[in-house]
Amino acid sequence: MSEVITVRVKKSLKEKIRKHRIDISRTVREALEDEVRKREKAEIAQALSEMKAILEKVPDDEIVKAIRETRDQR
Repeated sequence: MSEVITVRVKKSLKEKIRKHRIDISRTVREALEDEVRKREKAEIAQALSEMKAILEKVPDDEIVKAIRETRDQR
């Protein structure tokens, strides 16, 4: 399902859009999708950075122990 988004632009911009025959719907949709992807990547990068900071505090021998216990449970 889709939703309608309304945007207000200057008259001069709308005239230029018409002049260049820009597909407004496609252009706006692609721009919004790109922006969402960019922000999602930034969120993931932030989460990874936070996880890295946490994992750096865990001693290596604890990580090895956890891996061995997981393997032994199989």
